Amino acid sequence: MRNHNFAALFLTVALCIVLPHFLGGLVMATCTKDRTEHWGYVQVRPRAHMFWWHYKSPYRIHSPKKPWPIILWLQGGPGGSGTGIGNFGEMGPLDRHLNKRNFTWLRKADLLFVDNPVGTGYSFVEDKELLVTTDEESARDLTTLLIKLFNRNRTLQRSPLYIVAQSYGGKTAVTLGISALKAIKAGRLKLTLGGIALGNSWISPVDFVATWAPLLKDLSRIDNSGLKNSTRLVEKIKQQMADGQMKGATKTWGDLEQVIMETSNYVDFYNFMRDSGSKPVSMTTNELSRKTIMNTYSKNVESARFLPGIVDDLSTLMNGDIKKKLKIPKDVNWGGQSSLVFDSMSGDFMSPRINEVDELLNAGVHVTVYSGQVDLICSTKGAEAWVEKLKWKGLKTFLNMDRTPMFCGDDMETKAFTKSYKNFHFYWILKAGHFVPRDQPCVAFDMIGNITQSPVR
Repeated sequence: MRNHNFAALFLTVALCIVLPHFLGGLVMATCTKDRTEHWGYVQVRPRAHMFWWHYKSPYRIHSPKKPWPIILWLQGGPGGSGTGIGNFGEMGPLDRHLNKRNFTWLRKADLLFVDNPVGTGYSFVEDKELLVTTDEESARDLTTLLIKLFNRNRTLQRSPLYIVAQSYGGKTAVTLGISALKAIKAGRLKLTLGGIALGNSWISPVDFVATWAPLLKDLSRIDNSGLKNSTRLVEKIKQQMADGQMKGATKTWGDLEQVIMETSNYVDFYNFMRDSGSKPVSMTTNELSRKTIMNTYSKNVESARFLPGIVDDLSTLMNGDIKKKLKIPKDVNWGGQSSLVFDSMSGDFMSPRINEVDELLNAGVHVTVYSGQVDLICSTKGAEAWVEKLKWKGLKTFLNMDRTPMFCGDDMETKAFTKSYKNFHFYWILKAGHFVPRDQPCVAFDMIGNITQSPVR
């Protein structure tokens, strides 16, 4: 037992839903005794199993004018676990110590966490050849999951679905959005797509990597030598992408991260105001810590480099108490296939998804971009760069608009800026890094209420 909240987490569970589906197989869900949580596996392809976890909000309001929303959260990596990092690390009902979270997004919507792609978190494949290799394959699996969860559940169908993603999850989100729209139009998927939100999302990798060295040079974090070496690698990445050498571009991306780390004295890619790793106890332990950091950065799996100490807490929690609660198969380790997931998708890792954002905007889907001010890996400067490449007809008007400041409660310190035009919205979140809901929970809470048009204020 971790603390007094642990007992509340472990309500009696039972097999509560068995949903037959025309695509074959069963959707088997376990739920808590009070039915506020449901979870289970969907076999999205033979021997490929995707884990999902749905929290029903206790604040749910039934209103015909403003139906209660559902947020589908997609983590990054690829290989980062939404059921672990997003849930316990950012906006779920409990934090990683199993204490209640004040600014849980459950106060604004139901939450649906999915470990995607298969092989991530509790999701698994029975043969590594079944791992996805592209964003499109990942989106197809997610569409299958949505079909099996929503088509036989009228309660879910009444709630608009908002796909909210972080980091690499943003590439999946926009690809899923297009896949879902096609399935809805074809009558294969019964749901209403409310919108898509891209948090510090890896939409155009080359636009982000091009900002790293100039930004750090302006901040006095690297010198001219570091800038020169980084610029050389960025140009190499651009050439490799132009030549169709996408796996080579991913490898050079890793080389660029190493140069940035070494010439900046190990800046934190998730918050450029910090150093990576914990405070040094001695030179020996500090060097060992840095070596570990370099190894984890080379894979870019969020579950492996979330924050010093947190990853260990999450791994212990997810492979211990939570695994027991959820009755996960004994031979499935949380995050056990994460590195395989990243390696399998390395050929698509550097591919941009700007065209998909354009397609969603032109289809009338509400698209929101939000960016943490001190994030490096998906910098605000990079996000602004790819947004300016959109061909959406409303872009010029949007770019010429003034921003509106945001505050929280009675605190009159500026927390963020925002502006919107038609169905495109942008939030600049101050003093936040890569993990906006964790770094600035109050303004992120208000933002998600705006995005989902939640009836609860």
